[in-house]
Amino acid sequence: MMCGAPSATQPAAAGTQAIADQVKSQLEEKENKKFPLFKAVEFRRQVVAGTNHFIKVQVGDDDYVHIRVFESLPHENKPPALTSYQTNKARHDELSYF
Repeated sequence: MMCGAPSATQPAAAGTQAIADQVKSQLEEKENKKFPLFKAVEFRRQVVAGTNHFIKVQVGDDDYVHIRVFESLPHENKPPALTSYQTNKARHDELSYF
């Protein structure tokens, strides 16, 4: 992967779910609703001055959200932050840069 270019879309693993879980409350606050289901399905990664994680998250039977999470460099000692999101997504919607 080249610095600055997003990676190819990959299936989510435990590490991706952990990142999504860390920003779940931020999304719930912004959307003013609770998500009983919050399952990371796939992701892309972009290395910048830190890392942008683009994650497709299943929040209902056929309801998905795309979230962008910024993870700063380790020496900055900051938690992951929800920087953007898209609602009303479906399973087949491409996870692209936003």
